[in-house]
Amino acid sequence: MAFRASHKHARISARKVRPLANMIRGKFADEALDILRYQPNRGARMLEKVLRSALGNAQDPDQNAGRAVSMEQLVVVDARVDGGPMFKRIRPRSRGMAYVIKKRTAHIHVALATINELDGV
Repeated sequence: MAFRASHKHARISARKVRPLANMIRGKFADEALDILRYQPNRGARMLEKVLRSALGNAQDPDQNAGRAVSMEQLVVVDARVDGGPMFKRIRPRSRGMAYVIKKRTAHIHVALATINELDGV
């Protein structure tokens, strides 16, 4: 049973957040929070919020059938960043031309699972 959280239409390019998601994938949840806390990037703040939301979902007794799940048992099994829709704006240029400026968005997804589920116990 995985605990998931996502942030859709995040106003940042997926290219900027994807390396951070690669850094925390496969790590314990508390270790991943420590890694993101000391990164200077704006995307790290967004990814940290999504990770905290997934941790909150794991602590919710309605989602995990009344079981208590500690943060030390949770592992980041899925951290991915997909490209979202783009805002397209027109910028006037010289000689009457127009350039399209693409303001990119991203969908940030995080999934946590307990270490027992990974071992198959």
